[in-house]
Amino acid sequence: MSKPILWIVIPCYNEENVLPITSPLFLQQLKKMIGEEKISDKSRILFVNDGSKDRTWDIIAELAAKDEHFIGISQSRNRGHQNAVLAGLMEARDVCDITISIDCDGQDDISAMDKMVDEYLNGAEVVYGVRSKRDTDTFFKKFTAESFYKLLNWMGAEVVYNHSDYRLISSRVLEEFADFHEVNIYLRGMVPLVGFKSAIVYYERHERMAGESHYPLSKMLHLAFDGITSLSVKPISIITGIGTIVSLVGIIGIIWAFIVAITGQGQPGWASTICIVCFLGGIQLISIGVIGTYIGKIYMESKHRPRYIISEKTWEPYERHYKG
Repeated sequence: MSKPILWIVIPCYNEENVLPITSPLFLQQLKKMIGEEKISDKSRILFVNDGSKDRTWDIIAELAAKDEHFIGISQSRNRGHQNAVLAGLMEARDVCDITISIDCDGQDDISAMDKMVDEYLNGAEVVYGVRSKRDTDTFFKKFTAESFYKLLNWMGAEVVYNHSDYRLISSRVLEEFADFHEVNIYLRGMVPLVGFKSAIVYYERHERMAGESHYPLSKMLHLAFDGITSLSVKPISIITGIGTIVSLVGIIGIIWAFIVAITGQGQPGWASTICIVCFLGGIQLISIGVIGTYIGKIYMESKHRPRYIISEKTWEPYERHYKG
């Protein structure tokens, strides 16, 4: 059996401070696996510049010029983390046997790649990197993250608990995944939908080596909401259930009001009326908002816009453009 070609896909957005620190670590890990004859010397480290505004692309180009194992592509503009990972995976699928996607901040344990490749050699087509513990997280982040995974599973979305975007995927799986044409991408939930034999590798997550996190609370909440609405229609079912319950309560209220009126026990007042109107109004607004989100996603899907546009490559003329 020939040694598999591995491409490590690393999305980058404004990472000029961390790239000089982590890039040698990625190269060291790659060469270690090559030396152990787990993977081919044709394996590469692919940096995906997601429209950075600093020197990230310049650094990637410099790394590529120094060592052939470093390569890079640059998107025409910032399109978000998920689209950057997708661009790298789709670029790699025709020229490698396996990919490993990982963030460039050094938080994910790079040495876990050894076990991932071992699992692939043992027959797994997808290997999920899963955090063994969350000691480095604040109580709030730990609570919200764990609650989110439980919520997603309750919503009917198939996700791996405590898994982010650190995973190995074979080219065979990527070929099938290429048939998923959604514009609203949530890879953590989409990859399990493809199927194939999978495995889990546990690792410990560390503190970020340099720079600042690009995922503040607002972006995390947006990603969570995107994940739920992209993978599940259960929120609409919940709205239907709430609407049914509220309607029943309303009918009971009408019957009660009628009985009070004919027995002459009613007292003039407006507080109860205002409370009911405000409650029903709030339910309606929330319901319209959720339904509107789904309609908006349908609208975006119907446009069939490209999910990424590659404007530059370190190994081909820059004037060529690629879309996916």
